[in-house]
Amino acid sequence: MTQSKKLDVQLVAATSFAAPADVDWEQDPAATDAEALVEFAGRACYETFDKPNPHTARNETYLRHILEVGHDALLEHATATLYVRGLSRAAGNELLRHRHLSFSQLSQRFVPAGESDVVVPDSIAEDEDLSQMFLSAVDEQRFVYEELLQALESNLAAEPNALLRKKKARQAARAVLPNATETRFVVTGNYRAWREFIAARASEHADTEIRELAVACLETLKKQAPALFDDFLISTLADGSVMATSPYAG
Repeated sequence: MTQSKKLDVQLVAATSFAAPADVDWEQDPAATDAEALVEFAGRACYETFDKPNPHTARNETYLRHILEVGHDALLEHATATLYVRGLSRAAGNELLRHRHLSFSQLSQRFVPAGESDVVVPDSIAEDEDLSQMFLSAVDEQRFVYEELLQALESNLAAEPNALLRKKKARQAARAVLPNATETRFVVTGNYRAWREFIAARASEHADTEIRELAVACLETLKKQAPALFDDFLISTLADGSVMATSPYAG
């Protein structure tokens, strides 16, 4: 029986920062490397390493000012890489629209999909009868996938390269797999791109699954650079799902 998969988002890489030794710069001890780099880049534009304005002397207030005035280009210097699992192929197609992010996606040509988990939409998962109907339909499609795979590999028996034979069979058979099939991504983006993704996809108007992903990314990135993401406020909608908005994100 096919199993349902839950969304999982983990930070696997992030910006590190070391200011040049010959620059008279004192890093705010409360700032993370990503936050310090964004501030450093901003101060480098105006040679204000001595922090002459007391209102923006702290990293947090400096970055808040950057967000308020829309100087978002500075955020492009810092990056974060997230490993996303438990996302459906349907939501994965939504994610891939964000072309300022960089993606490495699980390959269905190399990795057999017949044993993969699926992502059940919340509106179906909360109803036992609908869940059974959904999973039964998926199992039927998986059965057809396996039958096609075996037949295709048999038809391609003359191909001496075993790996190529399997790839050709899988790339044809995968056409019958459901959109609910789990996919996985390594996603890298600068912080401006991440903020744009979150602003667009954490909205209450976004698809529920991609919204869940956007909020999960927000929660992960808040730990890495709170001053750059704390302006997003997470709230719960009437249906129990979550959303996030920011006064500085258009």
